[in-house]
Amino acid sequence: MDLQKPSAGPPARPGHEPAEPRGEGCLTVAVRLPVRIVVLVLVVPVRMVWDVLVAGGRLLRDAVLRPAGRALARLAWAVLVWPARTLWRYVVVPLAKALGRTAYVLLVAPAVWLYRHVLTPLGHGIGWLARGAAAGLIRLYRTVLTPVGHGIAWLARGIALVLAAAGAGIWAVVARLVRYLAVVPARWLYEWVLAPVGRGIAWLARGLVRLVRTVFLGVGAAIYWTLRVLLVLPALALWRWVLAPVGRALAVVGREIGAALSHAWRVAGYVSRAVGRFLGRLFRWLFVEPVRWMYRTVLTPVGHMVRDVLLRPAAEAARAVGRTVRQALAAARESVRQTRADIRRALFGEPRAARPVARRKTGSSEARTLERSRTALTKD
Repeated sequence: MDLQKPSAGPPARPGHEPAEPRGEGCLTVAVRLPVRIVVLVLVVPVRMVWDVLVAGGRLLRDAVLRPAGRALARLAWAVLVWPARTLWRYVVVPLAKALGRTAYVLLVAPAVWLYRHVLTPLGHGIGWLARGAAAGLIRLYRTVLTPVGHGIAWLARGIALVLAAAGAGIWAVVARLVRYLAVVPARWLYEWVLAPVGRGIAWLARGLVRLVRTVFLGVGAAIYWTLRVLLVLPALALWRWVLAPVGRALAVVGREIGAALSHAWRVAGYVSRAVGRFLGRLFRWLFVEPVRWMYRTVLTPVGHMVRDVLLRPAAEAARAVGRTVRQALAAARESVRQTRADIRRALFGEPRAARPVARRKTGSSEARTLERSRTALTKD
């Protein structure tokens, strides 16, 4: 695996020629190989620990967490969901239906009856009365209020005309007085006193502003050049000749460290996978295969021999003993039953035999008829 293979650049955009690969500096080439070796040595144990944790986590998830989750889900179903569903289906729903029917019988049906047989006729009567009252009010408005309103409006228009004429005269007199007593003197004062004084004050203010601006410009220029010479130029020289080269070097080192970490992580993955396979095969050779060989070549024949030599004959003997014991118990029960029967016969004698009852045939000539019946209705 080549540790010094440069990383591929970004893909060329359509319509543009691919740029020539830039040559790497001596700092990059000098830093890359030691950094990758050191990072690989440091990352391999971390990657192996990470792979062990991942495998343990997957085993824990598949062997413990998922079965526990399924068990908890079934327990939650049995403890919470099923009782809640049963309660809802067999208690809440029937109770709600009963309450709904009760509410319909006690509230809705009486309300509907009240609306149909009481409120609707009452509303129709009130509407008829309201229409009659509205017709009377309309007639009153047309025959009485409208002529009175027209008269009041004509009188108000006359009063308004008189007041408008008087107001116009008063307004003309007041306007003349205001013009000659206030406007004309104020205009003369503005043109011959305030305007010249304001121009003089403005000229003085412009001169003062120019003076102050000149002073501030001089002071600002002095401060600017002082700060430029004392701060800006040294800071610029420090940035250009010290910080920028150091930053470029640190950027190269950081980029190489990041690339080395990525490269080392992949290589550590290969190493960890190879170590895991080796350990798995070693565990298989040391434990699994001997156990399988022991099971196949030793335990299985021994088990078959024990089964054929000991277990099957023992099972046959046990079954035979069981059959013998069951037969002996059956014979003992039969003997006890016969003894009880003999004692009962000796004490109480032979039981009476049940007499057979002659059953009447349907098709015989001795069938009962209405003449031969002995009921109370046919007796002589």
